[in-house]
Amino acid sequence: MNNLIFGIITLLLASIGYFYSWHFQKQGQYRSAIALMILSGLGLYFYVSADFFLHFWDERYHALVAKNLINHPLVPTLYDNPVLPYDYRNWSTNHVWMHKQPLPLWGIAGSMWLFGINEIALRLPSIILASTAIYLIFSVGSYLFDRKVGYLAAFLASINGLLITLVGGRTATDHVDVFFMFFILLAIYLSIQYIKKEQTIYSFLIGVSIGFAILSKWLPALIVLPIWVLLVWDSEKFNLKTILVQFVIILITLTAIFLPWQLYTFSVFPKESIWESSHNIKHLHESLDGHSTSIFFFFNRIRVNYGEYIYLPLAWFVWKVLKDSKNKKRLAVLIWFMIPFLFFSIAKTRMQAYILFTAPALFFMVAEFFFLLVRYKNERRFKWIFSIILALFVLLPIRYSIERLTIFELKDRNPKWVMDLRDLKKENIENGILFNYDHPIEAMFYTDLTVYPNIPKKKTITKLSHQGYKIIVNDDGNIPYDIYNMKGVLKVELTKATKD
Repeated sequence: MNNLIFGIITLLLASIGYFYSWHFQKQGQYRSAIALMILSGLGLYFYVSADFFLHFWDERYHALVAKNLINHPLVPTLYDNPVLPYDYRNWSTNHVWMHKQPLPLWGIAGSMWLFGINEIALRLPSIILASTAIYLIFSVGSYLFDRKVGYLAAFLASINGLLITLVGGRTATDHVDVFFMFFILLAIYLSIQYIKKEQTIYSFLIGVSIGFAILSKWLPALIVLPIWVLLVWDSEKFNLKTILVQFVIILITLTAIFLPWQLYTFSVFPKESIWESSHNIKHLHESLDGHSTSIFFFFNRIRVNYGEYIYLPLAWFVWKVLKDSKNKKRLAVLIWFMIPFLFFSIAKTRMQAYILFTAPALFFMVAEFFFLLVRYKNERRFKWIFSIILALFVLLPIRYSIERLTIFELKDRNPKWVMDLRDLKKENIENGILFNYDHPIEAMFYTDLTVYPNIPKKKTITKLSHQGYKIIVNDDGNIPYDIYNMKGVLKVELTKATKD
């Protein structure tokens, strides 16, 4: 279906769903309202995920490693069969791939094992987690504030442009940050369930969820711990001994979840693990991979990702916490956002999705401020001014959401270069090596070949042929004469891959 027609239909159906969701909310029928909101969000997520090609950063790497994990879940590899020498320190061309924690990759691998190696299966875990997060945000917001705030926060999450692009793999860090946000949010949701039901099983589940978050994107997941302490303390249901015992249970559980993988990888893949560990630390004091930005990067970026007005509710919320420091729920929300915001602002390597896991806190701030303005509007003159401001609080995120969906852009969502690679896979070439293809990561995902962007010397090709490999060269019109005329070399003409 034409991208424009498909997009308009998706947008129309989602709009109808959101309209009736708002209608049910006005009547106090929150179960129906949230169910419709989740369905509408699902429509947007599936639309953005229907790009039938791999995106340049970082999705193609995650996709290939996940594909390889299907065959060996405990050995993450990029080049599964590196026939040429490689530098284990180069995460974009190496063999054993320790560049990211394993849980999102396992999730993607599991999805592709069930549904086949394709783009929808690749993005399906993120679709499911982002859709579930809509309910979790509503539930957490309802407890911390009220159901109206929880509902509006969930709505803002469901249409958030940054989250939409991450679910679709269209922007850097993609599915990893969706997993990370989800498990931190889930841990906070489970913390509230523990407060309500006072059952130790929830402490174990909180520890599991934090452990999963660490296995998604490392130790910033520990932000849940001070939030848990504040919420449990605020409930006034538990004495100090109980709080300490439950806190220890959470710590032991999360450690039991995340530590075995670290011990295993440092034991089995010591070179790669030590290098990646030191590389991660460099993010704090070096601008890596070209991500050199100002210390005000996140301060500036939140207006794009969460609406130009974001500074008003954020400033008001900070003022409210300072004014009433006894309100531990608000303090927990502020810590949820502010500590990661300051930490990643100070770190030298900065990317917009690094603080995605704090987004629910911002949605809560905006939603509470919105209803504050509603009350002000009803009590003051010049109501039309407040009506305009309130409308912008909703329209600006909607505008950004539509921009991120790229509905009105003419684009090929099933490009020929991908079809060429799929056709090449149908040849069922065993022990094949493809040379001279400038997007080797994508080619290795769509085929079962080992792929390199350049052509090695004739001596190397001869040696590989004697070892039983089938040599394939992409004929772009620039193959060296001595290689072109070699016996046994298969020449193919593949469409040049494009970046998104």
